[in-house]
Amino acid sequence: MSNHHSVLESAALEILQATFGYSSFRDAQAQIVTHVANGGDALVLMPTGGGKSLCYQLPALLRAGTAVVVSPLIALMQDQVDALRQLGIASAALNSTLDSAAQNALEMDLRRGRIKLLYVSPERLLTARLMALLGEIEVSLFAIDEAHCVSQWGHDFRPEYQGLSALHERFAHVPRIALTATADPATREEIKSQLKLDSAAVFVSSFDRPNIRLTLVPKDRPAEQLNAFLKSHVGESGIVYALSRKSVDETAQRLASSGVRALPYHAGMSAPERQSNQRRFVSEDGVVMVATVAFGMGIDKPDVRFVAHLDLPKSIEGYYQEIGRAGRDGGPAEAWLAYGLSDILQLKRFIDESLAPDARKRYERGQLDGLLAFAETAECRRIALLRHFGESYPQPCGNCDNCLDPPTVIDASVAAQKILSAIARTGQRFGAVHVINVVRGHKTELIEQYRHDQLKVYGIGAAEPELLWRALLRQLISRGAIEVEHQAYNALRLTDLARPILRGDEQVHVIQPRKKVKGIKADKTRTVTELNPAASKRYERLRTWRSTVAKEQSLPPYVIFHDRTLSAIAELNPTNKAALLKIPGIGETKVARYGESLLALLR
Repeated sequence: MSNHHSVLESAALEILQATFGYSSFRDAQAQIVTHVANGGDALVLMPTGGGKSLCYQLPALLRAGTAVVVSPLIALMQDQVDALRQLGIASAALNSTLDSAAQNALEMDLRRGRIKLLYVSPERLLTARLMALLGEIEVSLFAIDEAHCVSQWGHDFRPEYQGLSALHERFAHVPRIALTATADPATREEIKSQLKLDSAAVFVSSFDRPNIRLTLVPKDRPAEQLNAFLKSHVGESGIVYALSRKSVDETAQRLASSGVRALPYHAGMSAPERQSNQRRFVSEDGVVMVATVAFGMGIDKPDVRFVAHLDLPKSIEGYYQEIGRAGRDGGPAEAWLAYGLSDILQLKRFIDESLAPDARKRYERGQLDGLLAFAETAECRRIALLRHFGESYPQPCGNCDNCLDPPTVIDASVAAQKILSAIARTGQRFGAVHVINVVRGHKTELIEQYRHDQLKVYGIGAAEPELLWRALLRQLISRGAIEVEHQAYNALRLTDLARPILRGDEQVHVIQPRKKVKGIKADKTRTVTELNPAASKRYERLRTWRSTVAKEQSLPPYVIFHDRTLSAIAELNPTNKAALLKIPGIGETKVARYGESLLALLR
């Protein structure tokens, strides 16, 4: 390391400790900070909760001028600005919530060099007015957060992000750092190309979030399955994702009537309703948000203990991004997903009926097939998930359903022949429910109307459970042996790929359905260290104090202090300001601001 780099790194470490209250860097943070502070461009891939923000906040404090941070959502900007102001760092967000007087005052502060970090949306940044203003002042760096939004193939595509390539031309001398938690190798290349970051240093941290337990279950009365899952998360904050607005409303209502503090969130609600529910989720403990995927990108709440999916997401990137909202504080969290044949049919229909070009449709089908293969795998979930992001995981993780309750894989080739024969003999005109009823030998009006109880295939699969037939159909649709005719009420039709299976030339394996999905019991390190009785009392007093302080300042409690910091205060019971400064997450500004109150409370 050059002398200049080591001087930069020690200066960065000093700020990290004095301002942010942390005594050491994590992973590649030190290299990223010194590289950008030294004027270099960077592309940073780091999991949510891995400390991405520090990778541009520290260089911003080390370099002269104002750092411009591009962020996609107002809520996300406001959270960051509130947190930085708590640390005594001059920060501001320029967005549509400001009236003209406030905007003029902010522009004046920028001209006078009073703002260290300015947060803006990509749309606002590219206006002629702001570009002209930035041309007049000293810009220290550009940070492009949620950089995967630039990818037209991505799950959060924002066309405005593609205009950010203009920064390279307009401000060639200003370093740029693009950051994301979600990008497979192809998306990384697209980010570099779209943002003209061809010569940028690329820093890839592990995508692993070891504190999040991964559980996926085939749907079998999903409302009951969700209730059973939530019993292990009573009183905890969490998010439940559903595909449709109707499902969101019904689920939120059902949970609320059973005593869960559940709130809905979707685009069909009025803006004030959505904002009010989001505010409650962020600022109160133990609220469960039931939402469509429109919710979550701007949420920085560290103590979300679970993310549950009632329907299959569209891609592994989408799934990874959504589960990443859990456990940002590093404490134990759970990602639970229920998926079924109906999800696959619905998502395939969305793709087929969309007006997207064929190349896009092919890409989306590939993404869905990848997620389905992940859902149906018998190997360690973490190994399968990280492989998608080009990362190899050394051994089974011990913190997913397949590790904690290993599944049994069975040869279902004969059963596959039976269900394919049933589709053929019923004329390839019926959907999954009818075909399964035929092989299981059920008596229904439709079966009697078409005399399908007279067919050779009627009842040939009566011995196998319905869950096996559903799993088989998912597998065969995923392999392309069956296609679904959306225009003909989801009728199942055989493709050429069904022939080798029917002839017995190709085998089909599925996971044997569990008779009853076991509740997984595994050691859980709590978010907050187990405290002795005296420390527990202190911790509860500290939480009450934090709540009051947060309300007075109209801030979420975690912006004042994270749970882990409160827990450390309660455990160590510091008696002076010097002892407070040794606690992770407490820097000099917070001691100046809250030290006296905390010490008085602890006495």
